[in-house]
Amino acid sequence: MREFHRTAACLAAGAGAAWLIALALAGCSGPGPTGGAGQDGSRAGPTADWPIFHGRQDLVGVAEGSLPDALALAWKFKAQQGVKSSAAIAGGRVFVGSDDGRLYALDLKDGRQVWAMEAGDAIEAPPLVVEDTVYVGALDGFLYAVGAADGILKWKYQTDDKIIGGANWTRSPAADRLRILVGSYDTRLHCVDAATGKAVWTCETGNYINGTPAVVAGQVVFGGCDGLIHIVSAADGREMASIEAGAYVAGSAAVADGRAYVAHYEGKFLCADLATGKVLWEYGDGESPFVSSPAVGGREVLIGSHDKGLHCLDRATGKRLWVLQTRAKVDSSPAVCGDKVIVGSDDGRLYLVRRADGKRVWSFEIGRPVTASPAVGAGMVVIGAEDGYVYAFRPRS
Repeated sequence: MREFHRTAACLAAGAGAAWLIALALAGCSGPGPTGGAGQDGSRAGPTADWPIFHGRQDLVGVAEGSLPDALALAWKFKAQQGVKSSAAIAGGRVFVGSDDGRLYALDLKDGRQVWAMEAGDAIEAPPLVVEDTVYVGALDGFLYAVGAADGILKWKYQTDDKIIGGANWTRSPAADRLRILVGSYDTRLHCVDAATGKAVWTCETGNYINGTPAVVAGQVVFGGCDGLIHIVSAADGREMASIEAGAYVAGSAAVADGRAYVAHYEGKFLCADLATGKVLWEYGDGESPFVSSPAVGGREVLIGSHDKGLHCLDRATGKRLWVLQTRAKVDSSPAVCGDKVIVGSDDGRLYLVRRADGKRVWSFEIGRPVTASPAVGAGMVVIGAEDGYVYAFRPRS
């Protein structure tokens, strides 16, 4: 039986106050998880930016607008090494990290390099863009804050181990100060003041933190390698509750309608009620690991697996609706846009499939594994691959 743990294992690193944020997705861009009604494929592409991993603070992976039945390659940019980082799209630019240790800013129209910032090690984490700053972690254990316009370093914050998950953001209600949240392999979730780069609080867990934390209604929700789904106060870092997932969580949690959708490495994908801590359903063979993070549509939830499939399940019951079979494991996290779903695979392809039945309508052969997740925004789809290229697609005329 799964237990619902209530703990207080978090450490305040500043003058933390004992209040809760009444943040309810104001400032999140994109439609809710019920958005994205099916289209006939003839309309223009996604309309809003994609400034964070999976598009918005709750990490549901749903883009505004729609995608057609076919995409055309608009441009590609060559980094010096492979690209595992998932891109962000904001303000007419693409921001993406590389194994070469650089954070790149590219012009969204033509892929021209605008600037590059060099970190101390590879950047596998997806960037976060808030206001005029890009925040990204690196394998050197630093969280970097970089000017979006010019690439100039504003500050860097040191954790005690590597960062491979993306950052998220929240605000303190008393002073309306922007705060950045990021997990580290030092087993802590860190909350950092966006203006100063100083720690506000840290939350200690039992093992590595891989994914991006979701932020919804004053709560931070994330899984860890300690096998728990953690629910933490965004205001002061107090751990409000934890739910036993069953094994270590390599990806991120998506949160919709008070439920967390999380998968773990021992082959189970689950839906948990955040208020009660009850696991409502489980799915999976218990053998094929899940590293992908889920996308949450209107009635369905989608996730990639090491069984080479993109799985689409009924949100309410966990019953399988369809599976798209690729030729290799799917660590890329799917994105929903209108009546389509787009995802990469280690077989070296980018797939565009129909949301209703999982039928493939288009694919693009890259040739090297695609572990990054697609960014879907501002009329484009952008994704990096282990061949070192960043690829950008637009709707085919």
